[in-house]
Amino acid sequence: MTHEKQTVAVVGGGPAGLMAAETLANAGIAVTVYDRMPSLGRKFLLAGRGGLNLTHGEALETFLTRYGAAASALAPAIEAFPPTALRAWAEELGEPTFVGSSGRVFPKSFKASPLLRAWLRRLAGQGVQTCLRHRFVGLGAGGALRFETPAGPVEVVADATVLALGGASWPRLGADGGWTGELARAGLDIAPLQPANCGFHVSWSPHLREKFAGAPLKSIALSFEGRVQRGEAVITERGIEGGAVYALSAPLREAVAARGEATLLIDLRPDVAADELVRRLEKPRAGQSMSTYLRKAAGLPPVAIALLREAGPLPADAAGLAARVKAMPVRLTAPASIERAISTAGGVRFDALDTGLMARALPGVFIAGEMLDWEAPTGGYLLQACFASGVAAGRGAIEFLKSHNKGL
Repeated sequence: MTHEKQTVAVVGGGPAGLMAAETLANAGIAVTVYDRMPSLGRKFLLAGRGGLNLTHGEALETFLTRYGAAASALAPAIEAFPPTALRAWAEELGEPTFVGSSGRVFPKSFKASPLLRAWLRRLAGQGVQTCLRHRFVGLGAGGALRFETPAGPVEVVADATVLALGGASWPRLGADGGWTGELARAGLDIAPLQPANCGFHVSWSPHLREKFAGAPLKSIALSFEGRVQRGEAVITERGIEGGAVYALSAPLREAVAARGEATLLIDLRPDVAADELVRRLEKPRAGQSMSTYLRKAAGLPPVAIALLREAGPLPADAAGLAARVKAMPVRLTAPASIERAISTAGGVRFDALDTGLMARALPGVFIAGEMLDWEAPTGGYLLQACFASGVAAGRGAIEFLKSHNKGL
């Protein structure tokens, strides 16, 4: 007896959706990927502009802690497709990887485009079909997927569906979070989408805003409520952003939401002990301007000196001045818009899903990637969870088809 080949619709052509498609195609299932953009993997390509940090080389036990409250929910997917598996997958596509000095894992080419091209060629060879310029607008009768296309509305019926529509950051690349209302109406519990790995608004003085917007703060340490992050930041016209800020963005965002503001402390010279800095600042100014004095005695660049003045007149005594250099307070009033964030927090809560990432309220519909309620810092954790959840959703769909005798 022969069985008609079963079909799965994957909605969203980013890393999670494409990995789900590959997992399904490897099982002999007919897969079609639908995406609203004219080409696939656009945000993946954007991630590659910084060298494509695919994952991280630290021990898996430590790796999982980076996902905070979502660690236990994501653990099964990441343990089933860990960083070692992702690296092996990239090498199979002709893009071997290496571990950098920080533990971050990159393709040796440092580019996303060769990897994506090789991946898409392999998917095409596996029979995966693509339908571009298909914007998902909701669910129709009997679980049909409704799309808007240049040719008009389209409805698609498949034996199972993987939704990997992304969060709401960088909407011009395809993910705008427009799916939240439709899935909430369908009975899924969804945590509000919020910016993650984002900058924050600060009410700078006109002088700092006009003279130093775009200036980097290098080799600094940020602290907030006992958490310390070394790295860099950038002064923007509206506030502050950069890697060190992103690493603290989750607790900062929650504090702003709870209290209306958060005070970030910046150590402008983390490699110089406080008592040594006091000793340096006790030296006579010898007629130098304060800016020249701070530049020579404390090693501060102009942007750091201007930042010190944001907290009011500079202390006259060396101890007070050193204290400000070591803990410059910056009042954050709001996170930057979700459109400018690197990633998104919130999404479909894991309680709304079974262990195969299938929506309990929508049998046969699986959720992957940034649509899920998790967040993580930069450093390879974002892409790893997207890839791993895509594999998990694909495997969940395979088991669903098997259990329902869908020709497998």
